Amino acid sequence: MEVEVQINQEDRFEQAFARLNSAKPYAKKLYQDDLFQETRRLSKSFEGIKVLYSYADQFDQAGVFEGGPWEDPSKLQPNLVNGSLKIEGIESIVTLLSELRMLAIAQGRYEHEKVNSEMATNYLNEVMALNLDFIFPEETEEARIEKSEEIDCAQNLFKLIVDKISIAAVSGTLLNEIDRLTAQRPIMVNRILLMIQKAEELLHSDVDEDKRKEIQRYHDATSQLTALSEEFPKFSDYRNELENMTDKDLENEARLFGESMRETGLVSPYHAVLVRFLNSSKSELVSAALFLNEKGAASLSENSVLVYELIKVAIHLPTRQSIYGLARMLERGVLSHHPVAPGLRRLVELDIKPEVSQTLVEAFSEHEGITANNVLVAGVLSVLGQPLGIGQGLNPTCQSARALSLWSIHDPGHLLEQIPRAARDGDVSMMFEGQAIHSQNLTGGLAPELHKELDPISLVLVPHLDRIYAEMINRVQFRGDDPHRWVNPPFYGNWVPRGFAKVFDHLSSNITDFRGFVRLFYATHHPDYNEGHELIYPNPVGICVTTVYGKMLGFHAITIQRVAKDPKGEYRVYFYNPNNDSSQKWGQGIEPEVQGNGEYEGESSLPFHEFVSRLYAFHFNPYEQGDASSVDEEIVEKIETLARESWGQEYHWLN
Repeated sequence: MEVEVQINQEDRFEQAFARLNSAKPYAKKLYQDDLFQETRRLSKSFEGIKVLYSYADQFDQAGVFEGGPWEDPSKLQPNLVNGSLKIEGIESIVTLLSELRMLAIAQGRYEHEKVNSEMATNYLNEVMALNLDFIFPEETEEARIEKSEEIDCAQNLFKLIVDKISIAAVSGTLLNEIDRLTAQRPIMVNRILLMIQKAEELLHSDVDEDKRKEIQRYHDATSQLTALSEEFPKFSDYRNELENMTDKDLENEARLFGESMRETGLVSPYHAVLVRFLNSSKSELVSAALFLNEKGAASLSENSVLVYELIKVAIHLPTRQSIYGLARMLERGVLSHHPVAPGLRRLVELDIKPEVSQTLVEAFSEHEGITANNVLVAGVLSVLGQPLGIGQGLNPTCQSARALSLWSIHDPGHLLEQIPRAARDGDVSMMFEGQAIHSQNLTGGLAPELHKELDPISLVLVPHLDRIYAEMINRVQFRGDDPHRWVNPPFYGNWVPRGFAKVFDHLSSNITDFRGFVRLFYATHHPDYNEGHELIYPNPVGICVTTVYGKMLGFHAITIQRVAKDPKGEYRVYFYNPNNDSSQKWGQGIEPEVQGNGEYEGESSLPFHEFVSRLYAFHFNPYEQGDASSVDEEIVEKIETLARESWGQEYHWLN
């Protein structure tokens, strides 16, 4: 009977495909929905997926993707596949067909003018690394409850992809992804932990010894790192055994966890148990457990009473990642800023609004006994310790994330003033051109429905900042120039320079004087041309984000942290990207790096000229600039070519 059903479904798909294939170009859309419905039926089984794949080399010719966002495979983004495949409706089906087309290109069954076999293979390797939950389905109660037709179809799809592309490629790509992400030291590590969890399953596959050791290293860093933790897998038993250890053995245990945390940026739950024990019984060993440098140890010694109170409040099993934030906060010397200590103490017993309290507690919903204040203080430790680890998540709120990062670095007192206003009062206010703007009086914003996989401080503050930023933009949008000229200084801080340059004409969007724009940036930011004026504060700038093929994706807010020579003696721009993955490939060989070129943790970097090729707006001090005319013509031409042949194809150039 099942065979008969399968044959019947194949026939129906074949008929729907034939109708679409023979339709006139202007009528393709009339027949696409029928094909998508038949696709859904077939994709519920692995045999059906194989039938769909047999047609994949004909999809473009038939017009399967015509008129939709999947039409051009060169613009596809691996990080969007997971969400698209889970959406109920047509989007998941078209995404599935799009991935089958990519597989056909990778396997040499179909030649596409914009994507070759190697490009398609690299794309699918990254897709697999980002979708291991489809390749290795979890056998948990949660997975069973959340099971859906879309997930079944996606699992069938990835079973075929894994059959066609070596699993060894997944292990290599997966480890590279973990390495890249941990190097960026994000506050939110859920994605990394999921990858490590899935990587452990690869230990039972055909992976070489080097990869096996690397997977084991990450597993140990997030689990039973030491012999003692392996011997006592229950946290309570491990805690009890710590009381029987000598000071020397305790110090060794502390250093092992501290070293691992510093190597990977990840924290084991046993580390949290250990730190809490040391905090109450052997406080002199807390420094070893945090693996502090000299500056951090001095800060701990100077502020020991406050730090021990913060550990008691903030460090628990579910908030264990804040141990890393605490260590980095101490080494940054943040506690020496006068407003910080009283600001932190205020948060310990802050009267948090019920709805905010619920949001914070729900972030750790699987753990009982965690209060909103525990979560809030833990979040502050992470933000103050890892200002470049703040991410915007799946929200269009790069401006708000950038604000939190900037304040954490240069005005932590201001940040600690804003947090209680949002958490306790439900209102954040800012002055803008002589008038106070209150978030509680505003609606909308760029993210009215906030995706909540964010750090606790972002959960509390971003909704307010988002509405205020949108209101500021709204008030100046008709002034005939870019609104950011007026909005950025009052929003981020008055240290933002008042000079402002943009590559587009605001009214026409024409590119009018690109070369002048480039020369001005060199004259204000490049040490060889700006008469030695160093960047004192991070500079909020706008970039054109492009795909791996150089296609324009949109505008994005980042922050230039510094300009300096890398170990090879080449000037690079080091910047903070609130996007959760700061080493995306931007096409034309332009690939922001996160390590190996002198980057501080959390920074991305590019050679100076490559960065400028994606820049579209920046602030500058008009009183601190060199001679723009001295910038080499060859450099300007090189940057213009990169811009014209990537995002510049979307605009009209007047010069």
